[in-house]
Amino acid sequence: MNSDQLTFRKYIEADFDSFYAMVQQDDVMKYISGAGLTEVQARSKFRSMLELNREEDTLGCFMVYNEAGIFIGDGKLVSYKHDTSLLEIGYILKSTFWNRGYGTMICHKIITLADELLPGKDMVGLIDPDNIASKKLLEKFGFRSYFLGMEDDLPTEKLLLKRTWPAE
Repeated sequence: MNSDQLTFRKYIEADFDSFYAMVQQDDVMKYISGAGLTEVQARSKFRSMLELNREEDTLGCFMVYNEAGIFIGDGKLVSYKHDTSLLEIGYILKSTFWNRGYGTMICHKIITLADELLPGKDMVGLIDPDNIASKKLLEKFGFRSYFLGMEDDLPTEKLLLKRTWPAE
């Protein structure tokens, strides 16, 4: 399997039920919000995602479909709100699709999209410091940890992908 087998489509208003079915799951949201979202929390998050999608033609929050056309999770490529010189990448995968290589494919496709849209722009990934799988995934693509602490009232580790790292 490769990332070309995945389809990305920006979320639209009609996609809330699919989004909510995913983010209400405790296992899926453990390292994002600590627990599954309530419907009120999910609606608030979804509204902010739709707003990001309206602000940018090419960047945004995307539903991700596998080669069979099944909704498997989502991907995000947006300007990082704390430093707009960076792009923020993110991903959520439904637990039934864990350990099948989809995380790698989603990450690859997001990075490829960033390189097509804004070549040379550095990227940041934000993770829960306890999410070892996500850290390993980002490191596989060259991201390096540069911050460990609290951000937006959540334990956060930031990993940066510099498009040109200085020689070590």
